[in-house]
Amino acid sequence: MNEQSTKTQPSFQYVRFFNQIGINDVPLVGGKNASLGEMYQALTPQGVRVPNGFAITAEAYRALLTENNLWQDLHAILDPLEEDNPQDLALRGNQARTLIFNAPFPEKLTQEILQAHQQLCDEFNGELSLAIRSSATAEDLPTASFAGQQDTYLNVTGEAALLNACKRCFASLFTDRAIHYRIDQGFDHFSIGLSIAVQKMVRSDLAASGVMFSIDTETGFQEAVFITGAYGLGENVVQGAVDPDEFYVHKPTFKLGYRGILKRHLGAKKIKMVYAADTTKSPVRNIPTSSKEQQQFCISDADVLVLADYAIRIEDYYSELAGHRKPMDMEWAKDGLDGHLYIVQARPETVTSQTQINQLISYEIEVPEGSKVLTTGRAVGQKVAQGQVQVISDVTYIHQFVPGNILVSDITTPDWEPIMKLASALITNRGGRTCHAAIIARELGIPAIVGCGDATESLQDNPFVTVSCSEGEIGQVYSGHIPFRIIETNLTDLGTPNTEIQINLANPDMAFRTSFLPNQGVGLARMEFIINQAIQVHPLALLHPEQVLDETEQANIRQRILGFKSGGDYFIQHLSEGIATLSAAFYPKPVILRLSDFKSNEYASLIGGKSFEPEEENPMIGFRGASRYSSALFEPAFALECQAIKNVREQFGLTNMHIMIPFVRRVAEAKQTIGTLSKYGLRRGENGLKVYMMCEIPNNVLEIDNFAPYFDGISIGTNDLTQLVLGVDRDSDLVAYDYDERDAGVLKMIQWAIEGAKRNGLHSGVCGQAPSDYPEIAQKLVEMGVNSISLNPDSVIKTTQLVLNLEAKLAKQEP
Repeated sequence: MNEQSTKTQPSFQYVRFFNQIGINDVPLVGGKNASLGEMYQALTPQGVRVPNGFAITAEAYRALLTENNLWQDLHAILDPLEEDNPQDLALRGNQARTLIFNAPFPEKLTQEILQAHQQLCDEFNGELSLAIRSSATAEDLPTASFAGQQDTYLNVTGEAALLNACKRCFASLFTDRAIHYRIDQGFDHFSIGLSIAVQKMVRSDLAASGVMFSIDTETGFQEAVFITGAYGLGENVVQGAVDPDEFYVHKPTFKLGYRGILKRHLGAKKIKMVYAADTTKSPVRNIPTSSKEQQQFCISDADVLVLADYAIRIEDYYSELAGHRKPMDMEWAKDGLDGHLYIVQARPETVTSQTQINQLISYEIEVPEGSKVLTTGRAVGQKVAQGQVQVISDVTYIHQFVPGNILVSDITTPDWEPIMKLASALITNRGGRTCHAAIIARELGIPAIVGCGDATESLQDNPFVTVSCSEGEIGQVYSGHIPFRIIETNLTDLGTPNTEIQINLANPDMAFRTSFLPNQGVGLARMEFIINQAIQVHPLALLHPEQVLDETEQANIRQRILGFKSGGDYFIQHLSEGIATLSAAFYPKPVILRLSDFKSNEYASLIGGKSFEPEEENPMIGFRGASRYSSALFEPAFALECQAIKNVREQFGLTNMHIMIPFVRRVAEAKQTIGTLSKYGLRRGENGLKVYMMCEIPNNVLEIDNFAPYFDGISIGTNDLTQLVLGVDRDSDLVAYDYDERDAGVLKMIQWAIEGAKRNGLHSGVCGQAPSDYPEIAQKLVEMGVNSISLNPDSVIKTTQLVLNLEAKLAKQEP
């Protein structure tokens, strides 16, 4: 196809086909077209599908203005513009657009557009539906994307419609939003030209489309591809008109040949944009999606992996051209006729990738018990803001917005940008984390919560609120003042201590952002959080829903597992993805996953749990940890756990994840548990798998020489060890005053454990709360020679500095 196109192309003055332009042609065809041409020539041979088309050059735009003597008239319209006056902007923008739209095309330009259009139709054997997109010569710069500032026209058919859309594209260089954006970015209106992309439409109206990034847009984590999508044409995702599906894929292991989806979010996708039957009114229209469509993902896992492959190839190609890593922002579409996936746009990501990683700024919010949550949605920005809410129902009322307020709307479009920069935070009913509101919030450095569903209703009384995007992927809008603090840390001169500083982590949603802390991996990854938050159902209830006594819970379980082959598959997929996300965030550093350590009362609190759990007087020292794994009652559930872990290591390729067995009471129990793990395909030493023991029972310390042959290391759990050494229930108000990890007896047990590990050639670590709460315990651990200390994220930097100072002091004391 490409060879034939090249042979038959005549010499044009104002038109260039994609195989005639490349990345160095931005001054001629704008950033969008230059990138399309570059990809069409260089990446199509690599299997990245790019629909063919042609560019109408910026010289055509200038010829239009010159031959119609419009330059002076445009100056007269725009030079007196009052920058912060929305009414004046609207008036002058309309005058400029009308001036350009009413100017006739030069005859040669019209002839070339029609001739190129016919050639494109001939290439595809008939009349084509076209996408007409603007491509400004200043867009896709390292610090300013200009995304969405000019207009796009879809499903354009026929010569008259093509010429009309091109004229409208040229005029859209002076949309209100584009004028305002150029002023904010410091660009001269008259130094920028506009090119137009004329491209074969991908029939995503019959399938799906969306946006993807080769970087996590929220955290700046560069080792994941982030994909969003919804049914129909892609404008709904770009504009934020739908809550899209989301997917993450880990790049390093994908390049090694592994295929797995780290995590996914099922979006509501309540509408889809399709071709209109009557194109005289509008070439496209939105229609409701069916309940079936809303309850399933818009693309298959296989499609997600193809897109991830495209994203990685595109990023690698542009990074090689640039001489440094270059995260990319891409739009994709699936053709419902041929079933193929296409890239219809690619540009550099211009916000998250510019963040300085040597300066760590984090927000910590302290939510009092009983605080009222007014609405929730997808969090954008990792920050916290407070202020008076102001609901704006329509763009025509934006002049009423009070600077400093929190802007609440159904959605935002580029027309809202004049007031978005005045807001302290953004909240929308609709949209995902790649929508317009999310993109602008990142550019402005303010938090946003999108896809709330009911924000304009729940906040219609304009209350004072706290907007929190610091608690994971779900953003919370709290009523009133909620205390928070901002922590700034300069990481430039922070060294790496000899004692490994690791992290305690449970929430996969926090993994990417936490990975930026200085660390040597995760010393304790808690599985219970994933089961509690993502699965919520007792594993045995998923295997045997018919045995659940409560009918409401039974119905809940059946609803949750719709679309899965079985309840076991539901458990395995959710647990696999949660563990994989934790492991990928720190890859290739070690991540030590503790096997499930629910107590019977905690398991009973899961959906369906009461039907399978015994009632115990003292669950703390009851049916928990290793005693469960080989029991006839619980082993079928443990088998699911093992399968999820096996998937993470073998299908995802995340062999940096190792496992740790909690609450191993006796040596015989350790041997039995190792055998059970092996039975389900988790053999110590195979494919580098290490198995650790939680050292939290006095018998683990006293018998460490006999436990040692079954393990690669120990991790001292100071919480349970303190309780069992002192005989104190830390949850009892009557005796909690006696619970103290600093007690001499507890410290002696810790010392014996470290010495025993060294004696047996085992790695020794500490993963309890004590070193996070008490710096003096961290100091004693270093003096005892512990190999690693695993801490809560908020203690990592402080403890790292303390350990560095202590190690330097100890080094001076050595003879």
